[in-house]
Amino acid sequence: MTTATLDGENNDTPTTTLDPVRAAAAAGTAVLDVVIPVYNEEKGIEGSVRRLHAHLTSTFPYPFRITVADNASTDNTYAIAHWLTGQLPGVAAVHLPEKGRGRALKAVWSASDAPILAYMDVDLSTDLAALLPLVAPLISGHSDLAIGTRLSKGSRVVRGTKREVISRCYNLILRGTLQAGFSDAQCGFKAIRRDVAERLLPLVEDTGWFFDTEMLVLAERAGLRIHEVPVDWVDDPDSRVDIVATALADLKGVWRLGRGLATGALPLHTLRAELGRDAPEVAPGVPSGLVRQLVRFGGIGVASTLAYLVLYVLLRGVLGAFAANLLALLVTAIANTAANRRLTFGVRGGAKRGRQHFEGLLVFGLGLVLTTGALGVLHAMTSTPGRGVELAVLICANLAATVLRFLLFRAWVFHPRRRGAAQ
Repeated sequence: MTTATLDGENNDTPTTTLDPVRAAAAAGTAVLDVVIPVYNEEKGIEGSVRRLHAHLTSTFPYPFRITVADNASTDNTYAIAHWLTGQLPGVAAVHLPEKGRGRALKAVWSASDAPILAYMDVDLSTDLAALLPLVAPLISGHSDLAIGTRLSKGSRVVRGTKREVISRCYNLILRGTLQAGFSDAQCGFKAIRRDVAERLLPLVEDTGWFFDTEMLVLAERAGLRIHEVPVDWVDDPDSRVDIVATALADLKGVWRLGRGLATGALPLHTLRAELGRDAPEVAPGVPSGLVRQLVRFGGIGVASTLAYLVLYVLLRGVLGAFAANLLALLVTAIANTAANRRLTFGVRGGAKRGRQHFEGLLVFGLGLVLTTGALGVLHAMTSTPGRGVELAVLICANLAATVLRFLLFRAWVFHPRRRGAAQ
């Protein structure tokens, strides 16, 4: 782990673990440490730090610190941050020789003496009025972590359609694969209690953008309480985040973390014991292991795909391509939902069966859009595609529809909370 050295701060003041917030406030040391990770932000860093400092000075009732964590910038970002430590009381700066938002947060949070640790993006996309509601439950001891969410009904968000879709799809993937209960993993507005961070951060491996997700999933599995605050968010049009590279890295992180949870490689039971938390509740009689569900879903999916192809070939000469696709999908979708309901997600009895089959048909509708769209594109490209090409396109579209179906089944139709209510 990178060693962080703070400019403009003296960390010699001792604090007690009995009541860290009260002890820090009495000693005049920072109760809250807000970290701003930056990379080549020389144009906007001074204005953002001054704005945050003015807000905390006027609204936060305890001593605070703002730490600018420079991620190996190649411009004057760190020089400006270092200069600000002499201009504004309670501002510190740290320089890290390697890039990575997760690396910066882990280094600064691990070195901080403040009982409440937070971070926010340098563009201050989140309305600062949400900062006090974010950290208040941590100060009172009510919660262990707190996150801002752009996906709740009380949030007001201004951003492009592409980012909105990507964000919602990513959180859907988390619910479908890792059974995440929090609503917004990647909002750059989070806080954690230091005593929790000391035990949780050593388990977090990622040093980039997946750091937030990994920390939240581990916290949730360890039985920690996560508080969510609806935020007003205005997206930064000048954001230089590589969406494709970040998405691929996040998917790799989901796979690595899911494998660790499925194999029991992560010492979550030890963490729960250290923090005095109970294991998260799991609906009775439901196979909760991701690997087990994937194997069963995959087997049912293979059988459904074969049945679909057989039906499609039989109906193609009678009804035409589009009608044959619709009827074959409808029949296999109903059978697929029934099989997954019982074998993959362990739902027994008739309770909520009608609702689940109705939602299964809605999921089927999305699969129909994918496959019909694929057929439409193929026929637009060539008026007489070969039967083999047509089948190949449909197989690829069905694979995409199968992945989507699993995620929606696990995150929505047969989600543990809804299953528990049904049983």
